[in-house]
Amino acid sequence: MGGRVLATLATTAVFVAGCGDEDFENKPRAPVRVELSGVIQADKVTVSPARDLGAGPYAITLSNQTDDPHTVTLEGESVKEDAGSVDPNDTLTIKRTLDPGTYEVRAGSKEAVPKEIEPAVLDIGAERNDSNSDLLLP
Repeated sequence: MGGRVLATLATTAVFVAGCGDEDFENKPRAPVRVELSGVIQADKVTVSPARDLGAGPYAITLSNQTDDPHTVTLEGESVKEDAGSVDPNDTLTIKRTLDPGTYEVRAGSKEAVPKEIEPAVLDIGAERNDSNSDLLLP
């Protein structure tokens, strides 16, 4: 009987020691990633929506609706990212966290073209709210 009491007390002591009273900072999660879609056409690149966007993580999916492959570039503020090449009738996704500022999504070609493709312009405003209160997020 004495052994049981001693074992119970030892187990209780271990659990009590593990239950610390330390406070920890509950850091906010990043804002939810916003999905933008766009299209590369013969005369311009369009991304929607392009206005009233808050700073934070983005996934920009572009569809190449031309007959030629294009190199896609994201430029603005302190960012200049070559996102790679997208073939005709294919898609490309740029995943990036964007700070406030103005950004351009450009589509270029290795061949000389009579007219440059007009870039899409994204206006990124103040940072979006954190995602602490959003349910069912990964």
